[in-house]
Amino acid sequence: MAGLLTTSSIMMCPHGGMVQATTTNTKVKTKDGYILRSSDTFVILTCIFTLPSGTPHPCVQVQWVQPALKSQVMSDFTLTEDSVGLCVAGDRAVQGSVLIDYTQSQVSGL
Repeated sequence: MAGLLTTSSIMMCPHGGMVQATTTNTKVKTKDGYILRSSDTFVILTCIFTLPSGTPHPCVQVQWVQPALKSQVMSDFTLTEDSVGLCVAGDRAVQGSVLIDYTQSQVSGL
């Protein structure tokens, strides 16, 4: 089973931009923070990606396409280190998968 993502998890876009997660989950948490769900907001800050033309085209948000298959919090699927999230630019262009660098290891889900 994979570790659940929490508000303390460290995530980045493929270009080094940091993901900032905001959750409305106020009921279920681990010692590291509240458990994240696929409906939460994931904003990407400081992405430096630039198109070959020299035009900045940063990643701005994460869209989760594969959350946990069985575990839920507040009627929404949770996210684990095995979940798949796509980093997208302002024009909705997919620019790669989110990189999960740290998650808590005490609680896991399917």
